[in-house]
Amino acid sequence: MTRPTGSEEPLTGGDAPAGRHAVVVGGGIAGATTALALADAGVRVTLLEGRPRLGGLAFSFQRGDLTVDNGQHVYLRCCTAYRRLLDRIEGAALAPLQNRLDVPVIDADRPEGRRLGRLRRDPLPVPLHLGRSLAAYPHLSLAERANVGRAALALKGLDLADPALDDQDFGSWLAAHGQSPRAVEALWDLVGVATLNAVAGDASLALAAMVFKTGLLSDPGAADIGWAHVPLGELHDRLTRKALDSAGVRTEVRTRVTSVSPRGDGSWSVEVPGETLDADAVVLAVPQREAHGLLPAGALDDPGRLLGIGTAPILNLHVVYDRTVLTSPFFAALGSPLQWVFDRTRASGLREGQYLAVSQSVAQNDIDEPVAVLRERYLPELERLLPRARGAGVRDFFVTRERTATFAPAPGVGRLRPGARTKAPGLYLAGAWTATGWPATMEGAVRSGVGAADAALSGLGRPRPRHLFAWDGAPGRGAPAPAVREGLR
Repeated sequence: MTRPTGSEEPLTGGDAPAGRHAVVVGGGIAGATTALALADAGVRVTLLEGRPRLGGLAFSFQRGDLTVDNGQHVYLRCCTAYRRLLDRIEGAALAPLQNRLDVPVIDADRPEGRRLGRLRRDPLPVPLHLGRSLAAYPHLSLAERANVGRAALALKGLDLADPALDDQDFGSWLAAHGQSPRAVEALWDLVGVATLNAVAGDASLALAAMVFKTGLLSDPGAADIGWAHVPLGELHDRLTRKALDSAGVRTEVRTRVTSVSPRGDGSWSVEVPGETLDADAVVLAVPQREAHGLLPAGALDDPGRLLGIGTAPILNLHVVYDRTVLTSPFFAALGSPLQWVFDRTRASGLREGQYLAVSQSVAQNDIDEPVAVLRERYLPELERLLPRARGAGVRDFFVTRERTATFAPAPGVGRLRPGARTKAPGLYLAGAWTATGWPATMEGAVRSGVGAADAALSGLGRPRPRHLFAWDGAPGRGAPAPAVREGLR
């Protein structure tokens, strides 16, 4: 279904089935979701992706014998839409969830030395499910723990539909509710930096409240963590492409769209080098700046607002040791510039030693630093947090940089995020940056794709099958039902 590079085959091939035709621009998670949902509803779909692969910012590459993910992507049990996508591409077993939330948190900056704490849940109703863990959390004082509980109850009472929340910053709200700088560092930012890609003071209260209410205060199991035990490319390129092919979607990689324009009869023209595609509906599932460049005049009241949606970087450090230095799947760090560290040895195909991936959100200060500087800064930190790393040989150290990894969840960003529909009939938007109500996560990307497909199907006069990609009903096969994010990107 994918045209080889340099092929002379026209994109609108004559053997395509008759009927309404939709073109989806962008083969990331949002675009792939849109294409699958449309195809499953009986629409003929062409998916165009400029890169040589699908998956957007969730991809893998080879470094010698090592298969490397560009960054660590994690989701939560409450991510019902993303879990539906995993089911749809037959990849759920390759990205399993924890049986129960359990996060080791290491603080190496203590007078008495390195100290380990844990955030984990008990099989009790909300909010008691985290009560014992919080009561024993060694990184906060007794008074700070009590204040955290009171702030959590106040957070639970916020109305996420209140537009005023978007204008406030989370840090000021926390301070007004008795949260000390230490509590913000050791708990609220521990979670928030990883999920929002912003510290509390730079994050919209609306988005922060959504993360904490949904992930920690909605259902006892909502925050159980899942992650891919295979390379991301296996899920979001190979298996996704297989599902698209089976659904009859024509997938074209290395095909960059140069313009999208309406025709007088209500149809659309989509231009790619050397070809023009005719479409009854077009979905732009690309980053906001790229979408802005493709939007025809009049499609949005104020298209400039897309350029007002800022971006935030994520830096990933990759370290290959000659021996095992970490015995748990991952941990979070306090009192260190390190944030979250994951063991990716098995997924990468490494046969000897251990491969650790370090995920660094809010990486504005480090994103352009030379590799040598980052190595000098972070290897000693790994040794400080992991005693087994002291004296271990470092076989490889390299860096991946995503300078525009997410949209910036700054106060007021909610007013800038557009919905799936535009003012141009037949033209729709998808992407985690659209108005999903979620931060920039895989869950938000899938929800945006479902929303765009819903809008497009409505415009085409096609109902969407209720059992496909529904996040408001039962989750996918074999998954227990939560009351309601990808936790780390």
